[in-house]
Amino acid sequence: MSRRERALQRAQELKEAVQDYLAVKDSIPRGMAPAQREQYARQKAKILALFGGTEEDWNDYRWQLRHRVSDVEALLKIVNLEEDEIQAVREVEKKFRWAVSPYYLALIDDTQRYDPIKLQAIPTKAELCTGGQADPMGEAYTNPAGSITRRYPDRVIINVTNQCAMYCRHCQRRRNIGSQDLHTERKVLEESIAYIRANPEIRDVLITGGDALMLSDRTLDWLLGELTAIPTVDYVRLGTRVLVTMPQRITPELIQVLKKYPPLFINTQFNHPKEVTPEAKAACDKLVNAGIPLGNQAVLLNGINNDKYVMRLLNQELLKLRVRPYYIFHAKDVVGTKHFNTSIDDGIEIMEYLRGYTSGMAIPTYILNAPGGYGKTPIGPQYLISRGKRSIKIRTWEGRVFDYPNEPTVDLKDILKA
Repeated sequence: MSRRERALQRAQELKEAVQDYLAVKDSIPRGMAPAQREQYARQKAKILALFGGTEEDWNDYRWQLRHRVSDVEALLKIVNLEEDEIQAVREVEKKFRWAVSPYYLALIDDTQRYDPIKLQAIPTKAELCTGGQADPMGEAYTNPAGSITRRYPDRVIINVTNQCAMYCRHCQRRRNIGSQDLHTERKVLEESIAYIRANPEIRDVLITGGDALMLSDRTLDWLLGELTAIPTVDYVRLGTRVLVTMPQRITPELIQVLKKYPPLFINTQFNHPKEVTPEAKAACDKLVNAGIPLGNQAVLLNGINNDKYVMRLLNQELLKLRVRPYYIFHAKDVVGTKHFNTSIDDGIEIMEYLRGYTSGMAIPTYILNAPGGYGKTPIGPQYLISRGKRSIKIRTWEGRVFDYPNEPTVDLKDILKA
């Protein structure tokens, strides 16, 4: 067989390997698809009519925030629910707070009982199932000062607010949501800054909440200025989901604040391809064009994205937005969210499928948070089968097994002297 014939044979094998994905790809709901855009336009018009809003209002994040839907009566004027679903919302809201931005609400396809947007936004009776912990990451025991969480030697979290554009039903910090929106007091933030200043080994600061971009532009400007003025802080990260739930928050004024403090990184949380919309893309474009790199930290959620084809499409759609898939988090054992939990096997199957079947840029790291606040632990398929003194045995993404040399490293200086 000639080299060209072998190449053509191999190309045919690879072509066949992608057919299963191509067969289902177009059946996965996408935020950019014409059918989804038509549905969004209908829901948007309904919401604007309900609240007497205009197109200008819709594009104003303050209007979006003021008109978050948080009662059943208003919800039913926008979304069709079955009687058992209505009763479930009434029961859950006695125990857990909920609120949804008009924008995110407009993404719901209420003809589908198990729509992935609906499941993330609207309470279900599953939230009342027993089990789970209020603080599975032990944040109460990793708080040395102010509103800091410290799990690693060189980086910390500052929790700046309990407010979000919407309260996701899978929230890991629902214990902090309470009954009203509260930003962390200035004196507590100052204590946090003082701690970072007094511990020069801290070089990386993550601002989160709640949602970091729920702070006002003025407060963000102050906080970023204080942190970046500390000589030992190399960079700051912001954790936010507004790119998904309220992209109107990315205003020219906010961009002017953020671009003052490079290097600044933003990590967000897209969980399904339906969330990748033209509005989300416009928000991402503003940030990336201002020089702010974007990463995505998806959460593996039962019934939403624990599907290898859905996760592949999501990560490929994110790269079109210039958002780099960073993590897939295994869902934590949080009270009221256990119905979203999956097996570890689900996550490993997804990671096994992504490797080789899509570009490396579209492959995040699958992460399990160790109990008690002991940090992120990467989990994935095993490609190193065995290791000897002189060779190793590896498995490729296709399952082919090879021996590979594992010669001892020779000192480069000895080689050069020879």
